[in-house]
Amino acid sequence: MICDNALDYRDALPDGGGLLGLDLGTKTIGIATCDAGWRFATAGKTLQRGKFGRDSEALATIIKDRAIAGIVIGLPRNMDGSEGPRAQSSRAYACNLAEAFALPVLLWDERWSTQSAERAMIGQDTSRAKRAERIDSHAAAIILQGAIDALAGGSF
Repeated sequence: MICDNALDYRDALPDGGGLLGLDLGTKTIGIATCDAGWRFATAGKTLQRGKFGRDSEALATIIKDRAIAGIVIGLPRNMDGSEGPRAQSSRAYACNLAEAFALPVLLWDERWSTQSAERAMIGQDTSRAKRAERIDSHAAAIILQGAIDALAGGSF
Protein backbone atom coordinates (compact mmCIF):
# COMPACT_ATOMS: atom_id res chain seq x y z
CA MET A 1 0.00 0.00 0.00
CA ILE A 2 1.34 3.41 -0.98
CA CYS A 3 0.05 6.45 0.90
CA ASP A 4 0.30 10.17 0.24
CA ASN A 5 -0.86 11.23 3.70
CA ALA A 6 0.10 10.25 7.22
CA LEU A 7 -3.45 9.39 8.33
CA ASP A 8 -3.86 6.62 5.75
CA TYR A 9 -0.32 5.47 6.45
CA ARG A 10 -0.89 5.28 10.21
CA ASP A 11 -4.04 3.23 9.63
CA ALA A 12 -2.06 0.82 7.40
CA LEU A 13 0.73 0.28 9.93
CA PRO A 14 0.65 -2.53 12.49
CA ASP A 15 1.06 -1.62 16.14
CA GLY A 16 4.75 -1.38 16.87
CA GLY A 17 7.76 -1.88 14.67
CA GLY A 18 10.33 0.56 13.42
CA LEU A 19 10.13 2.70 10.32
CA LEU A 20 12.65 3.05 7.52
CA GLY A 21 13.24 6.44 5.91
CA LEU A 22 14.79 6.79 2.45
CA ASP A 23 16.17 9.78 0.60
CA LEU A 24 16.42 8.59 -3.00
CA GLY A 25 19.12 10.22 -5.07
CA THR A 26 20.22 9.38 -8.56
CA LYS A 27 23.50 7.89 -7.29
CA THR A 28 22.84 7.13 -3.62
CA ILE A 29 20.09 6.23 -1.17
CA GLY A 30 20.20 7.87 2.25
CA ILE A 31 18.86 5.61 4.98
CA ALA A 32 17.41 6.43 8.39
CA THR A 33 15.46 4.38 10.93
CA CYS A 34 13.33 5.12 13.95
CA ASP A 35 12.41 3.23 17.06
CA ALA A 36 9.25 1.13 17.40
CA GLY A 37 7.58 3.94 19.36
CA TRP A 38 8.08 6.33 16.42
CA ARG A 39 9.85 8.99 18.47
CA PHE A 40 13.33 9.54 17.05
CA ALA A 41 14.74 9.23 13.55
CA THR A 42 18.39 8.28 13.36
CA ALA A 43 20.59 8.68 10.30
CA GLY A 44 22.01 5.39 9.09
CA LYS A 45 24.23 4.62 6.17
CA THR A 46 24.20 5.68 2.55
CA LEU A 47 23.90 3.04 -0.14
CA GLN A 48 25.33 3.39 -3.60
CA ARG A 49 22.27 3.15 -5.80
CA GLY A 50 22.26 0.39 -8.36
CA LYS A 51 19.69 -1.86 -9.95
CA PHE A 52 16.58 -2.36 -7.85
CA GLY A 53 17.42 -6.01 -7.12
CA ARG A 54 20.72 -5.07 -5.49
CA ASP A 55 19.15 -2.15 -3.61
CA SER A 56 16.33 -4.34 -2.33
CA GLU A 57 18.77 -6.97 -1.02
CA ALA A 58 20.54 -4.35 1.10
CA LEU A 59 17.22 -2.91 2.27
CA ALA A 60 15.87 -6.39 3.07
CA THR A 61 18.69 -6.89 5.56
CA ILE A 62 17.87 -3.62 7.32
CA ILE A 63 14.14 -4.39 7.31
CA LYS A 64 14.74 -7.78 8.89
CA ASP A 65 17.39 -6.68 11.41
CA ARG A 66 15.43 -3.62 12.59
CA ALA A 67 11.92 -5.19 12.52
CA ILE A 68 10.72 -2.51 10.12
CA ALA A 69 6.92 -2.14 9.86
CA GLY A 70 6.77 0.60 7.21
CA ILE A 71 8.80 2.71 4.82
CA VAL A 72 8.85 6.50 4.34
CA ILE A 73 10.26 7.78 1.05
CA GLY A 74 11.07 11.40 0.36
CA LEU A 75 8.99 12.75 -2.51
CA PRO A 76 10.93 15.48 -4.34
CA ARG A 77 8.27 18.04 -5.20
CA ASN A 78 9.02 21.29 -6.98
CA MET A 79 8.83 24.45 -4.87
CA ASP A 80 5.31 25.16 -6.22
CA GLY A 81 4.18 21.70 -5.05
CA SER A 82 4.05 20.17 -8.51
CA GLU A 83 5.79 16.92 -9.37
CA GLY A 84 8.40 16.42 -12.04
CA PRO A 85 10.42 13.45 -13.33
CA ARG A 86 12.26 12.88 -10.02
CA ALA A 87 8.95 12.60 -8.16
CA GLN A 88 7.69 10.14 -10.77
CA SER A 89 10.86 8.11 -10.27
CA SER A 90 10.32 8.10 -6.49
CA ARG A 91 6.72 6.97 -6.96
CA ALA A 92 7.89 4.10 -9.18
CA TYR A 93 10.53 3.11 -6.61
CA ALA A 94 7.85 3.19 -3.90
CA CYS A 95 5.68 0.82 -5.96
CA ASN A 96 8.60 -1.56 -6.32
CA LEU A 97 9.32 -1.45 -2.56
CA ALA A 98 5.68 -1.97 -1.61
CA GLU A 99 5.53 -4.99 -3.88
CA ALA A 100 8.89 -6.44 -2.82
CA PHE A 101 8.36 -6.14 0.94
CA ALA A 102 4.56 -6.03 1.39
CA LEU A 103 4.98 -3.06 3.74
CA PRO A 104 3.04 0.20 3.73
CA VAL A 105 4.95 3.05 2.08
CA LEU A 106 4.44 6.75 2.77
CA LEU A 107 5.55 9.35 0.24
CA TRP A 108 6.64 12.38 2.28
CA ASP A 109 7.35 15.84 0.90
CA GLU A 110 11.12 16.26 1.04
CA ARG A 111 11.45 19.91 0.02
CA TRP A 112 14.28 21.50 2.01
CA SER A 113 15.38 18.23 3.67
CA THR A 114 18.90 18.31 2.20
CA GLN A 115 19.34 21.99 3.03
CA SER A 116 18.11 21.38 6.59
CA ALA A 117 20.49 18.46 6.97
CA GLU A 118 23.40 20.51 5.69
CA ARG A 119 22.64 23.42 8.04
CA ALA A 120 22.44 21.03 10.99
CA MET A 121 25.74 19.39 10.06
CA ILE A 122 27.45 22.78 9.65
CA GLY A 123 26.07 23.72 13.07
CA GLN A 124 27.77 20.61 14.45
CA ASP A 125 31.02 21.74 12.79
CA THR A 126 31.08 18.70 10.50
CA SER A 127 33.82 18.98 7.89
CA ARG A 128 32.88 19.45 4.24
CA ALA A 129 34.19 15.97 3.39
CA LYS A 130 32.14 14.32 6.16
CA ARG A 131 29.05 16.31 5.14
CA ALA A 132 29.35 15.09 1.55
CA GLU A 133 29.67 11.53 2.82
CA ARG A 134 26.71 11.70 5.24
CA ILE A 135 24.29 14.28 3.80
CA ASP A 136 21.90 11.76 2.22
CA SER A 137 21.40 9.73 5.39
CA HIS A 138 20.88 12.92 7.42
CA ALA A 139 18.32 14.11 4.86
CA ALA A 140 16.59 10.72 5.21
CA ALA A 141 16.45 11.27 8.98
CA ILE A 142 14.83 14.69 8.48
CA ILE A 143 12.27 13.18 6.10
CA LEU A 144 11.52 10.36 8.54
CA GLN A 145 11.34 12.68 11.57
CA GLY A 146 8.81 14.89 9.77
CA ALA A 147 6.67 11.87 9.03
CA ILE A 148 6.81 10.43 12.56
CA ASP A 149 6.06 13.85 14.04
CA ALA A 150 2.92 13.92 11.86
CA LEU A 151 2.02 10.36 12.91
CA ALA A 152 2.36 11.23 16.60
CA GLY A 153 0.88 14.72 16.46
CA GLY A 154 -1.95 14.07 14.08
CA SER A 155 -1.03 16.85 11.61
CA PHE A 156 -1.73 15.19 8.28
